[in-house]
Amino acid sequence: MAVIDDLPKIESEAAKAIAAAGDEASLESIRVAELGKKGRVSLLMRELGGMTPEQRTTAGPALNGLKDRLGAAINARKAELEAAAINARLETEREDLTLPPRPEAVGALHPVMQVFEELAAIFADMGFSVAEGPDIEDDFHNFTALNFPAGHPAREMHDTFFLKPDAEGQRKVLRTHTSPVQIRTMMTQAPPIRVIIPGRVYRKDWDATHTPMFHQIEGLMIDKSTHMGHLKTCLTEAFSRFFEVPTAQSRLRPHYFPFTEPSAEMDMRCDRSGGEIKVGEGNDWLEILGCGMVHPNVLRNCNLDPEEYQGFAFGLGVDRLAMLKYGMPDLRPYFEADVDWIKHYGFKPWLLPTVTGGLS
Repeated sequence: MAVIDDLPKIESEAAKAIAAAGDEASLESIRVAELGKKGRVSLLMRELGGMTPEQRTTAGPALNGLKDRLGAAINARKAELEAAAINARLETEREDLTLPPRPEAVGALHPVMQVFEELAAIFADMGFSVAEGPDIEDDFHNFTALNFPAGHPAREMHDTFFLKPDAEGQRKVLRTHTSPVQIRTMMTQAPPIRVIIPGRVYRKDWDATHTPMFHQIEGLMIDKSTHMGHLKTCLTEAFSRFFEVPTAQSRLRPHYFPFTEPSAEMDMRCDRSGGEIKVGEGNDWLEILGCGMVHPNVLRNCNLDPEEYQGFAFGLGVDRLAMLKYGMPDLRPYFEADVDWIKHYGFKPWLLPTVTGGLS
């Protein structure tokens, strides 16, 4: 058959042309010439309709095999050309890192890190230390120990990033809150406990006010005589300092969290007129965080006797807090590594915030 006889020559010519292609445009021209609607291989494929069944049995697989081999060769060459283009670009963008930085190229501290530093300074002044824990957690620390019963909605796939099951069938998760560090702290330290917990957390969400990775800071205080009055006073004072206002009013609204009882959300008095939020004045209220007294079940899960110990916990989103204080309208640029954005909203990294010297 003439069709079969021509295939080795076509493949040899096409392979040489593919190997010799010096850029993606040339490679695309070869693909069109061989595999496009009017390419050589495509035109031969059209001849299958005029063949006998016996001829098609031989010619069909041969043509399909040629088409697949040429397609694979084109894709491989395309990958080589793309890699070469990237390497060439990197060579032209080479920087001498031994040179001193230009004055205009000094970096800036990200607003989220600035808020972490400010809150750490505020709570350190109140006697809180910083605790940290892993981003990848097990079910016990992320859910069970925090009084999330089986079947709780927060365990479902639409909220949580689950990892593949391990050899024992257990699925780790990207932590959905920094609360697992509370569990680790209570299980390794004896009361009294007074810690704040900054860190990254992960949930399936993405819009102007939600991102799949964001930042939280939580606080935990465990002692023998801690009560809701301590909680409210501590938070009111902390956020008066954070928003840098002489006096601030707060209120607690009843709420529900599995790991605290009673639970509440805290609002700060503010003024929303004039296109900006001013904390410490006005007749409006601004939701700041969730809080409450640590649930007795959580204490038991950490081997603490709720008849002897009690305490409070609170948690808030740092990204949103930075938006409120520094006027950023959208969360998504936080993670886009835009140099101009960082220059505009960033902070001088060597000016560490202090309660006495000023936060921002």
